[in-house]
Amino acid sequence: MSGKDFVEKDYYKVLGVPKDATATEIKKTYRKLAREFHPDANKGDAKAEERFKDISEAYDVLSDEKRRKEYDEARSLFANGGFRSGGPGTGSYSFDFGDLFSGSQGGGGGGIGDVFGGLFNRTGRQAQPRRGADVETEVTLSFEEAVDGATVPLRMTSQAPCRSCNGTGAKSGTTPRVCPTCVGAGTVSRGQGAFALSEPCKDCRGRGMIVDDPCTDCHGSGRASSARTMQVRIPAGVQDSQHIRLKGKGAQGERGGQPGDLFVTVHVDAHPVFGRKGDNLTVTVPVTFPEAALGGTIEVPTLNGPAVKLKLPPGSANGLTMRARGKGATRKDGTRGDLLVTVEVVVPQHVTGDALSALEQYREATASDDPRAALFRAAKGA
Repeated sequence: MSGKDFVEKDYYKVLGVPKDATATEIKKTYRKLAREFHPDANKGDAKAEERFKDISEAYDVLSDEKRRKEYDEARSLFANGGFRSGGPGTGSYSFDFGDLFSGSQGGGGGGIGDVFGGLFNRTGRQAQPRRGADVETEVTLSFEEAVDGATVPLRMTSQAPCRSCNGTGAKSGTTPRVCPTCVGAGTVSRGQGAFALSEPCKDCRGRGMIVDDPCTDCHGSGRASSARTMQVRIPAGVQDSQHIRLKGKGAQGERGGQPGDLFVTVHVDAHPVFGRKGDNLTVTVPVTFPEAALGGTIEVPTLNGPAVKLKLPPGSANGLTMRARGKGATRKDGTRGDLLVTVEVVVPQHVTGDALSALEQYREATASDDPRAALFRAAKGA
């Protein structure tokens, strides 16, 4: 980034966010724009590629709290006319814009260069490290894997140094040469009245090196798409549509920069028997009418262990929920939730023989007990 870019470029406008946008809003907007304008999704579209570079440059500044603060201060300083050029008697003075950013006036350091901090290379002689891009991927787990955790292979494609040229951009057997225009600085000074503005060298596009014989795989960029498979541990208790961040597992950085992060969206398959509510598992267990009316002990299956026995109280209504403690999903602290057991009273479809006679006798014995009587009393009272 040149001093001219620093003063003139509105990175908030590039990303389309307000100046008071939160870090989360900035990141969300960047990821959306990066997917839309990524070169892989717009092959051969020079405008999309240039837009992607602008978006990445803006995010590099605004995603870093310290750099964003320095950028805001510098923009405010120049917007308020903090530095002007002029001649004698004007109350202003002339200076070299390169000296302004060098922080070396008077040999004492400090200067205005400290205001701008590390936003760009003061000397222009060495390119700064650049953090790798974040990578997004998805994985589908079985219900059991989501509850207990699993190690799964993930195949990802991201930008990395080209293997053919080892990131130099030059064809095998050749090497880039130092740009004669900027002498390897990557930036050049351009006079504009009393100012000397620093901007990226057009001949080498800010790289400081010129590739005469480009690599046929990366076409001189030094970067290429790299596919890799890695084993990733998905923690126990993960839920459907949950996002997991794996720090440092994204795309490799440039010039020694830190790698980006990997964001994994987890999808969980449904189970034919068990459901889930947070850290608790759910199951519906059918019981007979005599069991519900008289009570008793019923056996209930669990997800990954032996069945448990629960005591069904007499007079249990349909929909009653009981709890088997410690038989649910694994929590972050290693403990487990509960298994919520819902009772479903099953009514026989066909009744014959002794069973039919017994039910007839039961109906006669309970004829005076009308369960709908209270309902009608309440309706009349209303």
